Amino acid sequence: MKNKGIILIVEDDVKLLNANSLLLEAEGYEILAAERLSEAREQLAAQKPDMIVLDIMLPDGSGLDFLAELRRTSFIPVLLLTALDTDEDIVKGLEAGGDDYLIKPFSRSVFLARIQTILRRARVAEVAQYGPLTFDMKSLTAYLGGEDMLLTKNDFALLLFLVKNKNSYWKAEDLYKEVWGRAMNENSQAIRSAASRLRAKLTDTDFTIINERKKGYCFQLDE
Repeated sequence: MKNKGIILIVEDDVKLLNANSLLLEAEGYEILAAERLSEAREQLAAQKPDMIVLDIMLPDGSGLDFLAELRRTSFIPVLLLTALDTDEDIVKGLEAGGDDYLIKPFSRSVFLARIQTILRRARVAEVAQYGPLTFDMKSLTAYLGGEDMLLTKNDFALLLFLVKNKNSYWKAEDLYKEVWGRAMNENSQAIRSAASRLRAKLTDTDFTIINERKKGYCFQLDE
């Protein structure tokens, strides 16, 4: 059977973890399994899955905190699989960066359908094109005119964010929170340095990243 992709399941209920693993393996997926967030981090350091099925309540932390951490450097699609069933829980999960939310208990057919839909949608959106700039969401690689820009994960995330919000000004502290995922704490050097590196990479193009005092940073076309 053709390998349909790699899925990391993060679930502390061993019976459910095994059942979901067997179900997905029978459908042609390769499975990575983790019962704790620490194990999930180890799996991600060793291999990049095509998707993550993530429980929220885990022995060593919150799945939502892990998801927020993941979203600072990764666009791997995530299906939240949890017993938390209020509207507030669902909104929190989606706002944290979840691609979908499935409440336990669930039917096998719905679970498989959600997996297939998320992966299909993710594969369509694996590459984003903005003029000569190409963003490969799977490898977190940015290309300028077909050439690898050799960006760090944070520089990739910063450039992508600014491009998506082109012509809009963002203060350093807001950018820091969006890209680094935490408060800047009066230290804007990281943003200044990243913007400077990106500006150098965009030399000889029609694009630039400007920084206007009191207004902030902005990605725009040179006039």
